[in-house]
Amino acid sequence: MKYLYTLALHLYALSVEIASFFNRKARMTRIGQWYTNGILRKKIDRNAKYIWFHAASLGEFEQGRPMIEIIRKRYPQFKILLTFFSPSGYEVRKNYEGADVICYLPFDTPFKVRKFLYLANPSIAVFIKYEFWLNYLAELKKRGIKTYLISAVFRPNQMFFKWYGTWYRKALSCYERLFVQDEDSRMLLAGYGIDNVDVCGDTRFDRVLEIQQNARLLPEVEVFAEGSKLLLIAGSAWPEDEEIIIPYFNAHPEMKLIIAPHEIHREHLLYIQSLLNRPSIRLSEACEESLRTNDCLIIDSFGLLSSIYRYGDVAYIGGGFGGGIHNTLEAAVYGIPVVFGPKYHKFREAENLINCGGGFSVDNETAFADCMDNFISDPELCRIAGAAAGDFVDKNAGATEKILSYWR
Repeated sequence: MKYLYTLALHLYALSVEIASFFNRKARMTRIGQWYTNGILRKKIDRNAKYIWFHAASLGEFEQGRPMIEIIRKRYPQFKILLTFFSPSGYEVRKNYEGADVICYLPFDTPFKVRKFLYLANPSIAVFIKYEFWLNYLAELKKRGIKTYLISAVFRPNQMFFKWYGTWYRKALSCYERLFVQDEDSRMLLAGYGIDNVDVCGDTRFDRVLEIQQNARLLPEVEVFAEGSKLLLIAGSAWPEDEEIIIPYFNAHPEMKLIIAPHEIHREHLLYIQSLLNRPSIRLSEACEESLRTNDCLIIDSFGLLSSIYRYGDVAYIGGGFGGGIHNTLEAAVYGIPVVFGPKYHKFREAENLINCGGGFSVDNETAFADCMDNFISDPELCRIAGAAAGDFVDKNAGATEKILSYWR
């Protein structure tokens, strides 16, 4: 099985190499990995001790960020090495000041694994949520480097628990500890004899509370929000989301809309504007007068959404009609109801938001309209749902401290 896994990794690496000639993301991955060894040779201090954090992409990085930043403050004897697998993480955070060295993680093939670990020479390794690179795990254990998995969730349908998953399951013994989000994960692992497990919760709750406390004041958004009976913030919206949100907005002049699309290239912004029957303005083109006279504000830049949610009455989180919803907690932390599409079942926090009365799933335009009608006609319902969402975030904070308490 090990040889089949490694062969599959070689084939995957080859497919990325071929795809890089016509696919930008694949090209960025290939070039980024090509530079990794040079970055490590140049920047790694061989006399220092490093804690290596690995995040697949931007979402996992944000999940692990509270732990990175607390370690940096409390344990100055350690330096931080941060790696990404996806360009969508590395390109956004390659200049992150909380890490001493940032680079791509090479493919999980034996030679590249040994080369990376020789150059990086970490004292501790921390993988965030879903990263199970089996050759890395085996080599880390062989070298006696303590390795941890944080904010993990395990489900019965994962490969570890299939009839053919014995070898994959054994790889979990390479971790010093598995810090999981919930009791269900712990019990599932215990059923297979895996007991190096602690239930600590999800570090994303700590991260969104930190973001809330440091949220930016956005005067333009504040001006736009004035005079609306209800302001809907549609964050990380995809076309499927926009096609159910915008018709409702067009028919309800009592509400305003801020839409932050997942993609902000020119063609998509024009597509959004083609759906709108009410006055709209892009943030990059807005002035005080236009902010007061338009009903829809289109956010055509990145990095503002987590602060924009503070001005909303209701949030709609995109992605639920595609691969899966985006970050619901970034909105819930502000104490507003959170609405999202039907593909949320892999996101435990979304399920729990629904259970506590702070989250609402809609699967079509009619369901979205019914949900919004309730919020507009009954402001108290909107307030109660928002309070439930905010309380949910507050009550689930503290995972970072629980994990770090194990290291003391």
